[in-house]
Amino acid sequence: MADLPPPARLPLLLLGMLSLLGGLLAGLARLGWSVPAPAAEAAAFHGPLMIAAFFGTVVSLERAVALGRRWAYLAPLAAGLSGVLLLAGQAPWLSQVLGCLGALVLLAASIQALRRQLALHAQVLVLGALCWLLASLYWLFGGDTASASYGWLLFLILTIAGERLELTRFLPTPAAAKQVFSAIVALLLAGGLLSAVDAGRVFALGLLLLAGWLLRYDIARRNLAADALPRFVAICLLAGYLWLALAGLLGLTGAFAPGQPWRDAALHALGLGFIFSMVIGHAPIIFPAVMRVRIPWSPLFYLPLVLLHLGLLLRVGAVLLGRLPAHAGLFNAATLGVFVLSLLFQVWRGHRRAPA
Repeated sequence: MADLPPPARLPLLLLGMLSLLGGLLAGLARLGWSVPAPAAEAAAFHGPLMIAAFFGTVVSLERAVALGRRWAYLAPLAAGLSGVLLLAGQAPWLSQVLGCLGALVLLAASIQALRRQLALHAQVLVLGALCWLLASLYWLFGGDTASASYGWLLFLILTIAGERLELTRFLPTPAAAKQVFSAIVALLLAGGLLSAVDAGRVFALGLLLLAGWLLRYDIARRNLAADALPRFVAICLLAGYLWLALAGLLGLTGAFAPGQPWRDAALHALGLGFIFSMVIGHAPIIFPAVMRVRIPWSPLFYLPLVLLHLGLLLRVGAVLLGRLPAHAGLFNAATLGVFVLSLLFQVWRGHRRAPA
């Protein structure tokens, strides 16, 4: 068989979850909380753990499943191991090399998918993988993680945007809208390159315009009238787009620049408000597809979503008022734990209900 069976995918997913746990604890260490020594020592690597290691693992795992080729699973393996090595206190260059390897394999898998379907959304996914690779190479050859974060964030932003663009084929989207979308992508890429010159303001403008485009053309607006899971997903998406717009507005003030007082608010409006809203919304769909498990719909899924936005409001408010968001950060980390537990609980329920 060319593909990897679902039981063999579980260790790859667990590697990503270790990076997520380590990244959350490293973030708490940065806020002054007492955490286990490995996470405390990796406090400087909060960004690489969360984006390159955790999201690199889960995004490339999903892409490998979609492609159905065993070689593509080298990407989540390398990304997951990169995070584990950071937490184990190994020399950072080992993790950096593995991160580059994971990004390179994901880029190859994305190009293979583009060859199967030559479409704009597939091109955007290729660009997203390329951003991950370039940011990882920059970090490997001595660049700082603050500057590399633009490339890592673009990896996730373009991945989400490309996947949402694909679904607009079910709507009567005008051709001009896709041209505008392409221009926004170009602006985001330019903003990432110019970030050191203009404090990320071009990048922020791209975020704001992308939020407006998604609010206008995404299928989520129509799915608000649906029931159960489709409605839940639509609420997650639309809430995430509002946080994306706020991140753009904050960024226009220069908030993405290192050392800027509002940097934490801008980054977490983007990383938690936008990106994790997408994760919570899509997990009940993607997780069963990747692991071949049944997850029955339940209103329980709304609990981590509400907690996510409540905690983020507290965090952004604290930062804008000039206060250390220590307790809000702990709330954020606990919320992601509630999300994982609720997902596992539904997997258990689905297993119990499955026919013998």
